[in-house]
Parts: sequence; structure tokens; C-alpha cells
Amino acid sequence: MTRPKRRFWRRSTAHNVDERRQNPGARERHDDAFETRAVHAGQEPDPATGAVVPPITLASTFVQDAVGDHRGYEYARSANPTRAALEACIAELEGTAHGLAFASGMAAEDAVLRAMVRPGDHVIIPADAYGGTYRLLARVFEPAGITWSAVDHVDLNALAAAWHDATKIVWVETPTNPLLTVVDIAAVARLAHERGARVVVDNTFATPYLQQPLGLGADVVVHSSTKYLGGHSDVVGGVVALSDAALAEEIAFVQRAAGAVPGPFDCYLVLRGVKTLSVRMDRQCANARAIAALLSEHAAASRVLYPGLPGHPGHDVARRQMHDYGGMVSFVVAAGEEAAIKLVASTRLFTLAESLGAVESLIEHPAEMTHASAAGSPLAVDPALVRLSVGIENVEDLVTDLRQALDAAG
Repeated sequence: MTRPKRRFWRRSTAHNVDERRQNPGARERHDDAFETRAVHAGQEPDPATGAVVPPITLASTFVQDAVGDHRGYEYARSANPTRAALEACIAELEGTAHGLAFASGMAAEDAVLRAMVRPGDHVIIPADAYGGTYRLLARVFEPAGITWSAVDHVDLNALAAAWHDATKIVWVETPTNPLLTVVDIAAVARLAHERGARVVVDNTFATPYLQQPLGLGADVVVHSSTKYLGGHSDVVGGVVALSDAALAEEIAFVQRAAGAVPGPFDCYLVLRGVKTLSVRMDRQCANARAIAALLSEHAAASRVLYPGLPGHPGHDVARRQMHDYGGMVSFVVAAGEEAAIKLVASTRLFTLAESLGAVESLIEHPAEMTHASAAGSPLAVDPALVRLSVGIENVEDLVTDLRQALDAAG
């Protein structure tokens, strides 16, 4: 897929709800491409020393020259300079005004939901939503009076039929985890906005390099920055990006009140990862295409789920709203669950582990690993399903490794 140069035509100003957290020395970038912003946004040379990497500010508290007279920072739970740099960078990459960083992707989801719904409200999630999102709604928010429905977001008629007067959020994943369903963000946003609801998009799989949900009509974007943004399996984090200043302030209030904030070293690691996001994603997308091609031809895989395949139901939508198809591939093992479990334990380079989006390739059995919390629910996944997170290794090595595991499982 040919990727056009991605630019955001806006002034680089405040990226956070608290203007005190701006970098006062930030340069304006009117038309820098994504790759350039990933390296520079929010990461100006340190004015005190000239260091080209933002310092890891470990301080928990900050001096005040007089009561209320300080330099933008009071206490690290409210704001931290390293975190502010990450938040500014994420806002730039998602093409918006406000970014917030959290201790994990689930902490980010929790804060968004707490800010946007009240007891009696209703949320619509994907029929194949991430298991952690399902668990958060079913086990935390439902007992607090929030109702929810799981609906196939590809079917707009089904989405409309699931609507309640109390529906406040349509929570979208695209591509979804782990079935890689592609949802037409613009179409869902039109339907939701006509009915007075807002749209949150989990952009973890696509990343801002491949997909810009806010430009397609979404109201809020969330990420697990543990995954592709960090990219090295060495940090846990989450981020939120949005344009609505009032809603951003509400989410920031929850962030400050609940305290689910990342440490400065975690923010530094995500910032470091973001710098190479584009080059990593280019390689991962290319490798994933080769893996999907192998699976499509191998008898051990009865069904291959990858948006880059022309036969994928969401291929045309993915071509329209993404710049490439991502590094995630799922498939159903023809011989069933036992063979799937044998297969995931038979690879050498694909490491059997949860998580995704890092430089190393991972393989997992969703039904008993990442999506075990959805067992017995409408969101339960096929026990013969295998999910791959394709890394940046040599593609021929990856194909050889997976082929021998497929041969053994077949």
C-alpha cells in the first residue's frame, strides 16, 4: 500500500488541558510529516543544558517562589515535565490539541469512561472487543449502574437497533483484538453523532502512524502505549488524545484525582519508542503481509484474519482509512483447540507471550491468555484461534519458523 506523506495543518501550541504544562520554547511546525513530528514533537532541547533528549525529571514536588507562584509544576501526580513532553508528542501525532498519559492502557480507558458516563448511561462496545475492555465494563462499571451492549460495529443496522435513549458512547476498536475486524470510523461517528452520543476509538493496533480516528470523526482516541508506541516490551502505559477542551479537562480531573499516572522513566521509554514508530511499523507491516500469505496457502490454517488480504471483509474500508494494514495477524487452526495449543508452543522465533506491538514477534492463544476473562460471555473467542504480533526480524526466518510449527500442528 502506498502511504502518502502525512501532515497536520495546525499550529503547535498547548497540548494539555493545563496551559502551564506547555513547553515555552516549542517551535511552530505547520507542515512537518509524521515521521518528523515523532522525533521532535514535545521534545525540544533542554533550555537549561541543551540536551537533545528531554530530561527524566524524577522530582515528586517542585519549588514555589511564593504561594501559587511556580513554574508550571507543583506536584508530580498533577504534572511532570517528562510526562508533559510525552503528552505533547501524542497530541501532535494524533493531530489534536490535548494529550494525556496514564499508567496503563486500562487506566486510560477507566478515566475516559469515568469522565464520560454516569449511572444509568449505556455504552456500546464491539462484539469482539478486547477482553480487558469487556472486563472493565462488566465487572467494574456495570455494578456501578452503567449498562452496555456488545454489537458488531460493521453492521450499522445492528448498531442502530442496539441504541438506547441512554446510549452515551460507542466504543470502537479497529482493527479489533483479536479478530482484526475493521470498522468504518466515519460511518459509526455519523450514526452516533446524529443520536447525540460520542465515539471513542481504541487505536492501539493501527497506531497514529497508520490511522487518524479524530480526523475521521471520532471524539476520543485511546492507546495502550505498552504496545506499538513503546514498541520494546519494556514499559506499561496508556494515552488519550482528543480535541474537546472541556472533556479533556474532565478526563484530566479524573487522572489527578485517581492518580493513575505514569512515572517519568516510563514516559521517557514511550517517547524513545515513538521516535522509531514509523520505521518499525513499516517493517512489521511488510513482515505481516508475508506471514498472512503463508497462512493463506497452508492447510493447517482454516481461516486467516488480516485486513491486508483482499478477501478480508474489511479490506476496502482498511484501504480507505488506514495507511497500511498493521503488524497483527490471527488465524484459526483447522485441527482445533488442541492443535492450536500445540502450535503456539512449537515456534522458536515467535515467542509464546501475551502483549503485542514490540520489535520481537509474539504468538499466543487468546482463549486461554489475553481473552480468558471473556470466556463464557458473548465475547468469547474461538478456542482454535491463534494471534500473532509480527516483529521486525528477518522475514524469511519468521516464515520458516511459523511454517515448521504449522506443519507440526497440521
